[in-house]
Amino acid sequence: MAKRTIDVNGERWEVYPSGRVTVYSLDEFGLIFERGSGEQRERRASRYSPVGSRRRDGSLAELSDAELVALFHQSQPEWTAPEFDYGER
Repeated sequence: MAKRTIDVNGERWEVYPSGRVTVYSLDEFGLIFERGSGEQRERRASRYSPVGSRRRDGSLAELSDAELVALFHQSQPEWTAPEFDYGER
């Protein structure tokens, strides 16, 4: 699984494909944004439609840091995202 690291307002976030498959799986991919660990871990989820490569790892590699930051700002917190079972741990 490909991972990227971005800086958002001075904080490091790891970004990687969510692995969640939706009915839009051929057109839309999910991303997980994560920082911290243990009880302090914060996670967010976003989806995007890739341009160019159709593979998840390839399309993630093709996104610029600025595009990833823009997707971060469109992301939703863990407790509102189906990727995380709406915050259930």
